[in-house]
Amino acid sequence: MRHPHLARWSAGLTGLAAALLLVSFSAVPAQAITNGDLDGEGHPFVGLMISKDAAGNPFGVCTGTLLSPTVFLTAGHCTAEPAVSAEVWFDPDLTDAAANGLPDTGESHGTTYTHPEYDPAHFTTRDVGVVLLDTPVDMPEYGTLPALNAFDAWTTQRGLQDTGFTTIGYGVQRMFPDAASWKIEYQRLRMVATPRLVQINTPSTGDFSLLLSANARTGGQCFGDSGGPSFVGTSTVVGAVTSYGSNDLCKGTSGAFRMDRSWALDWVQSFLPSS
Repeated sequence: MRHPHLARWSAGLTGLAAALLLVSFSAVPAQAITNGDLDGEGHPFVGLMISKDAAGNPFGVCTGTLLSPTVFLTAGHCTAEPAVSAEVWFDPDLTDAAANGLPDTGESHGTTYTHPEYDPAHFTTRDVGVVLLDTPVDMPEYGTLPALNAFDAWTTQRGLQDTGFTTIGYGVQRMFPDAASWKIEYQRLRMVATPRLVQINTPSTGDFSLLLSANARTGGQCFGDSGGPSFVGTSTVVGAVTSYGSNDLCKGTSGAFRMDRSWALDWVQSFLPSS
């Protein structure tokens, strides 16, 4: 598999994959919703983030979920070096704001943190990050974390395709090959899809990710979505965060980093206030 050439969609996307372009890996970083619907105010605690380096230069677009007024959950490859900070927006429609590039300052600003075992050469195995916001963002509800190892029961379950998710993201709505790149549809809208579980605890997924459908019937992830949540069913439980795609046309399947494992839960919960 080859990594996507993000420059043809948006200068804001190029930096997100800059480091990953140097990595030889069978997955490509996934980033937006295809064949989905407008989310509107369905998930106001899901936002768009732009990573910045130490000089304040923006270089990557991702999605994430507020777990508390100050803790914004996303993917590790969205917060990893050279990121040191992020600007975050929660408006469901940023099309007008992004017409000439999003402003330097978001609705919220925060410091980026990446799982200590994150390895860019094997990014999918610990692909979790957090943005700690400077100022609390009050919402009527927030995303929640799953129970420890909650999804292992699905391994022996018949009819995996009946296990559904609600996946949210900002970014590319329709993807095309290079020859038809002029038809790519990319507006900064918060979109929702309903992918189904394809694989869990297999050689392809390992014990750290889920393989979800990405087709015209269920929708799926593409380029603007990395770090976005895949909620279990219609709940607010973040079962996984969008991590990688199986190809650069955003078709077939996509991978999401599991949040029910101890290495994810323990680290993210360390940022949350004690109950």
